[in-house]
Amino acid sequence: MKPKFKKGQEVKQEFGGPIMTVIGFEPELIENIITQWEDEQGTIITGKFMDDVLIPV
Repeated sequence: MKPKFKKGQEVKQEFGGPIMTVIGFEPELIENIITQWEDEQGTIITGKFMDDVLIPV
């Protein structure tokens, strides 16, 4: 199955939240999209999401 997003693409959660950058994929997992974003203090945060909760920015 071809991923819905590509590396480097900006996405956000469907119901709000920070704008994140796709940094990788783990196709064998349910939460298969790896993202990264910076919080208000400048901390880089990495998260994993299911592709159906993310939308392109």
